[in-house]
Amino acid sequence: MSAPPKSFAPKDPVDLAPPKDDPISPTVLASANGATPETPIFVAIKGTVFDVSGNRSSYGPGGAYHVFAGKDASRGLAKSSVKPEDAVSEWEDLDDKEKGVLEEWYNFFSKRYNIVGRIPK
Repeated sequence: MSAPPKSFAPKDPVDLAPPKDDPISPTVLASANGATPETPIFVAIKGTVFDVSGNRSSYGPGGAYHVFAGKDASRGLAKSSVKPEDAVSEWEDLDDKEKGVLEEWYNFFSKRYNIVGRIPK
């Protein structure tokens, strides 16, 4: 896994809904893991929850990034790691380079996936 391309714009334009600021509990986030074809898939970055259901091949069961499904994946994205132990929300202690990579991932997601809410602090 590597950082997203510097050009954050998708190849084909994505029609995104206005971002939502609805509170999403950790329990609701965890249940949005794509376990069944009807189950949505959410991935959070720095507490912002994205609906990645449209990319089930990557985030659904068997997908390369399924480890992030139903979680705040901030640390794993920042470290370019798909290790389960890195798929956690703690990112504040990362070095500046890793924080920069995390910000790149946030920008990448924000141009492709709807923001459906936030995890309350």
